[in-house]
Amino acid sequence: MGETKKYAFSTVLDASYEDAVTQVRDALREAGFGVLTEIDVKETLKKKLGKEFRRYVILGACNPPYAYRSLQADLDVGLLLPCNVIVYETDDSKAYVAAINPVAALEVIQNRELKVIAREVSEKLRRVIEQLAQG
Repeated sequence: MGETKKYAFSTVLDASYEDAVTQVRDALREAGFGVLTEIDVKETLKKKLGKEFRRYVILGACNPPYAYRSLQADLDVGLLLPCNVIVYETDDSKAYVAAINPVAALEVIQNRELKVIAREVSEKLRRVIEQLAQG
């Protein structure tokens, strides 16, 4: 896996941006996540600001059973959902992939049940990134 950050799991894939996005979607699906949202950052910055940017996508990944449990524990947790996963093209035409660490994201909420859920989801997302790194 890539550089260790408290708030994310990451890796760099020796794959094209397009292939990496497909691989990430497939790996998320296999782990029980669906992609609810997709933000094409490059397109958005071009359209809104007229600025050029690298190919970069933010995928809003959701695992429905975990989302339901989280919302049962605290309705306001929806402010922190879904779990974001990013893919962007590196300067050397590889693909950087990172997923939010839900444990870090949910530290702002002091709720014991959410901490348990966050650890479970965190483990799933960590495994997704590890699986991608192993090819």
